[in-house]
Amino acid sequence: MRALCLCNSITAHCVRACGYHATHTIYRVHDDNNDDDDAKVQHGTDQGHNSCVCVTGFQSNLSSIIERHALGMETDEKMSRSARDLSTPSIPRGYERREKNSTIIRYEESVRFALHRDRRPRRRGWKDRDNIASVEEGEEEEEEVVEGRPWRGAGGPRMWHLLLFLVLGATLGLGATPAPGALHERVKYLEVSENVRPGTRVGFIDIDSPPYLIAPVPGSPVETDLIIESATGEIRTRVPLDRETRPSYSLVALPRVRVVITVLDENDNAPTFAVDHVYIEFPENSPRDQRGRDGVLYLDLQIAGSLDREMRSRYHLVIEALDGGTPPLRSHLNVNVTVQDVNDNPPVFNQTRYDANVPENATVGTPVLAVNATDADAGDNGRIEYSINRRQSDREEMFRIDPETGMVYVNKALDFESKERHELVIVARDRGAQPLEASTFLSIRVTDVNDNQPDITVIFLSDDATPKISESAQLGEFVARISVSDPDSRTEYSNATVTLTGGEGHFGLTTRDNIIYLVVVERPLDREEQSVYELSVEATDAGTPPLCAERTFRLLVTDVNDNAPKFEHERYEAHLLEASEPGTSVIQVFATDLDEGVNSAVRYSLANATWFAIDETTGLITTVTHVDCEANPAPILVVYATDSGRPPLSSSATVRVTVHDLNDNEPIFEKPLYNATVPENMPVGRCFLKVGLRKSLFSPAARHENVKLRSSRRPGSTKNVRIMLISVQFILYIFFKFCTKKERERKIIRLAKLIVYLTKLI
Repeated sequence: MRALCLCNSITAHCVRACGYHATHTIYRVHDDNNDDDDAKVQHGTDQGHNSCVCVTGFQSNLSSIIERHALGMETDEKMSRSARDLSTPSIPRGYERREKNSTIIRYEESVRFALHRDRRPRRRGWKDRDNIASVEEGEEEEEEVVEGRPWRGAGGPRMWHLLLFLVLGATLGLGATPAPGALHERVKYLEVSENVRPGTRVGFIDIDSPPYLIAPVPGSPVETDLIIESATGEIRTRVPLDRETRPSYSLVALPRVRVVITVLDENDNAPTFAVDHVYIEFPENSPRDQRGRDGVLYLDLQIAGSLDREMRSRYHLVIEALDGGTPPLRSHLNVNVTVQDVNDNPPVFNQTRYDANVPENATVGTPVLAVNATDADAGDNGRIEYSINRRQSDREEMFRIDPETGMVYVNKALDFESKERHELVIVARDRGAQPLEASTFLSIRVTDVNDNQPDITVIFLSDDATPKISESAQLGEFVARISVSDPDSRTEYSNATVTLTGGEGHFGLTTRDNIIYLVVVERPLDREEQSVYELSVEATDAGTPPLCAERTFRLLVTDVNDNAPKFEHERYEAHLLEASEPGTSVIQVFATDLDEGVNSAVRYSLANATWFAIDETTGLITTVTHVDCEANPAPILVVYATDSGRPPLSSSATVRVTVHDLNDNEPIFEKPLYNATVPENMPVGRCFLKVGLRKSLFSPAARHENVKLRSSRRPGSTKNVRIMLISVQFILYIFFKFCTKKERERKIIRLAKLIVYLTKLI
């Protein structure tokens, strides 16, 4: 009995006449450069490449012959998944999938079974090491198997010839019992390096036994990649071989040689990364030695030092993979590491202190100054919000700040005179989850604007600080102290111009430092001439435009007892009847004092007055006793008027009182008889007789009496006698009336008539 061997280079299958099919699967660990040291192969037997399929117990009936159909390697994922799904042997220990640099490529081979010309359902399956088959049901179909190739219908004389050859070879040994080892298959192992030139000799099948009938495994690329000379058994390469694509080739050279060609690896593939670029992020506060993976290559990066995104936010790493070949090949992976920001930097102002000026007339909303702070962090950690610390500054909210730009604006009306400088605490705070902040100071000086008139303060230097000056003040004496202040800037304040108007030249203004001014007396004062002066002080600052202030006051000249009382007349005349009773009013005198107050209060008095008295307040003179015209017909009184000043001043006047005599004494002529001759041709009005009275008849008061002499016409008197005026001494006696005038009182004193009768001289 002859042996028929249909084998491949990876998996050995044993098929016995009983129909059992034992399968041993090889696992291959794949690396792009699978050198002999890196390749790990697990075989089902001790020598996987020597496994064979033995066909024994052939019967004369061809229908009982079980042929083995060994398919070529199927490398697609579909076969791999099918093998796994149908309870293929588990991956041996030590050949598990490695995640770093090795992957399990595939299950190398699957085995199919087919029954020759049988209408039973087609089965496909695999057996594990325990010979437990997994069978997959298929459609009923009729198959013909020739040398492992399915045959459908009548086609191809070559296939029929091959089938006839096999049948004849099997028939020759029909009925004979095969001796052990009679069907022995020879295995020829050849090696060829990958990437050799086309036409390169691989080897010979068997130099001793040509020619051969070559039976390639269906689906195997032997026909496309290799050239097999059937006459000589020489095998050459048809195309450059690639171990990474196909590591081995398997073919059957009838009658009994199986050829396994192993493609030797060359270091023609550099290590490859799954991607060209990898992006990794680390927080900048990551501790030293922290590890991170990219999730794709399982690249294990370890931080060797402290990270600071503000110093460097990105790192570009180039990782080189170098194989152990000769010469070594390498590839590169670009790793971009982004340092994630952590809020570890507070805002920083570009100045520790800011200074700004703003005019006091700045309107609400006027920009003052923009503060600026920076934060080295990124995102919200670097976004800054500005505010004013109201607890420490600007509680009146005179200013506000834009939280985004840091611009400070006027929030309320400013007043230089109320507050010249404002100190603000500005806070910059970032928007991190745990915000950090920084502070700075802003000093705002309110500059003055000439919006205030000068203030004039007048301090009067009198004893009671009232606007007055004594009329006895000396020239140059101080009347008032004037100070000028300007709520605006001190420069304008010191340059104020002050002038004095009014006073009619009696007062002037003097200064030493243009700040304090003094009102002084420049001309003598007399209260009795002018008791009040109206003065005006005007102050003009040096602002632009200049502002003017004016202060007007009335200055009172106080009295000094420099004027004595003054009577209305220096001499007064009064008349009094001799028969007047005591207490009779004689005359009232009146004196005035130009002074005021107590200095003008006048008291009256009489000097050497026996018959008379005077009221010291009213100045009314009255009699205190009876007067006697014969004793003193015209007494003269001296009246004094004295004021109440200190010292008191007084003045005097005289009052002549004429006492009118009563007719208590008859007239006595000097002669009892007067003779006079009158020529008849005497002109009318010519004096022809002078008569006189005795002196005893006349008292001093009689001098002030008017005496009218007239003749009494008696019966028988001549008509030629007319009334004649008689002159007695130096007095001409006539009839008259007079009156005396008193202050606030008028009184008329009527006098009696004195008639002198002259008798006719015969």
